[in-house]
Amino acid sequence: MAAGRIPGQRWYTPYLFVIPALVLFGVFFAWPAITAIQLSFLEYDVVSQPVFVGVENFTRIAGDGRFWTALLNSLLFLVGMFPLLVVVPLLLAVLVNQKLPGIRTFRMLYYLPVVTSMVAVGVAWEYVFHQQGVLNWILTGAGLLDQPIQYLLDPVWALPALVLVEGWKSMGFYMMIYLAGLQTIPTNLYEAAKVDGATAWHRLRHITVPLMVPYIAVAVTVEMLDAMQAFTSIYVMTKGGPQDATLTLGYYIWSAAFEHYEMGYASAMGLVLWVLMIAMAVLNYRLTRGRTVIP
Repeated sequence: MAAGRIPGQRWYTPYLFVIPALVLFGVFFAWPAITAIQLSFLEYDVVSQPVFVGVENFTRIAGDGRFWTALLNSLLFLVGMFPLLVVVPLLLAVLVNQKLPGIRTFRMLYYLPVVTSMVAVGVAWEYVFHQQGVLNWILTGAGLLDQPIQYLLDPVWALPALVLVEGWKSMGFYMMIYLAGLQTIPTNLYEAAKVDGATAWHRLRHITVPLMVPYIAVAVTVEMLDAMQAFTSIYVMTKGGPQDATLTLGYYIWSAAFEHYEMGYASAMGLVLWVLMIAMAVLNYRLTRGRTVIP
């Protein structure tokens, strides 16, 4: 009898438990990925028969000004969301990790936007950013603005407004990642630091942050992937406008596929986006690999 085999167990029994996961992986990841790679070398509009065009879709990307605008906007989106989803949630996690009155309620309320539909969030924030909305009312009332701004129709303010919405909605999720990490740090490290006279800032800098590097690496990776694929808030609030100021790769790929029915070109752009995300994830891993410290 083979080592580790339970008496009476058939050799294929363990594989039966793996089959459902493999089926889901094949149907929802492997098959769509293979199909997208195939489509990227075709010209296909859903109605007509697909035509093989080789690398024509990729050469078209190189000369497509809107693609490069979308890529730049996606990178700006990523940079703008970094402090909102990597830095601020860490500070919030340190706060909610304290034993303070009402902290459980605060955790629940702060996590509430995460489970709220992005469509509902986008509609609500449209009223905030409206020319007669709450934000203009506060800023003009405080004397910080001479006249109201229509944020979502202004090429300068539209993208920062969307970054704020996406960051506000997702902060709770990243805070919970950090909170899980904070609860693995031995409390005796903080107690010893206090005895040595370390301030809260020194404890954060020399204990919390170094030991949280693995969780920061996870947060950075997820933030990069989310930012590069941003779509729903843009679809609900700006449709990529004004003047392509909020056109991101996620929205441009969707528009090419489902508004213009250029499935081949959309697949080629999706493949480029996929390669970019893998490259950023690998780069982040290499930068943090040697600095991870888990107690």
